[in-house]
Amino acid sequence: MLDAFDMRILRELQADADVSMHELGERVGLSHTPCWRRIKKLEAQGIIRHRVILLDADELNLSVNVFVQLSLKSQDEKALNRFEAAVQQVNEIVECYTVSGDKDFLLRVIVEDVSAYERLLKSTLVHLPEVGNMSSTFALRQVKYTTELPIHQQSVDVLSRD
Repeated sequence: MLDAFDMRILRELQADADVSMHELGERVGLSHTPCWRRIKKLEAQGIIRHRVILLDADELNLSVNVFVQLSLKSQDEKALNRFEAAVQQVNEIVECYTVSGDKDFLLRVIVEDVSAYERLLKSTLVHLPEVGNMSSTFALRQVKYTTELPIHQQSVDVLSRD
């Protein structure tokens, strides 16, 4: 069960995973050792999965985001598993979701430019296992992007009742 200290730690680490243990403890109201123990517990529980560095896609010339909606020819378990395994091998696909509605999957693809997407589409995406039809939508401008989950006090309240 998570308490208010755990939630504060998670909020602070989402904002700055590189914060020192001393500074983190001061921010959440704990000394170094209890703060460190809580982080280790959160990691062991799988709540903290990884600590990463976020890169600026524009600075790396990876500024084109494409959202690809696709349907598979077949939705049986083997077909779904083959498709999902293949998606893991394509670096340009940075997110993949199964979705409800008339499509089976939503992909987020990041590439350098439209030509790079066309090459990826022709060489890779249309050859993914079981792909039936797909449609691509190009993002014009990113209005909001965050990796931070919306951890609020009500989350603590809900978790405390369990």
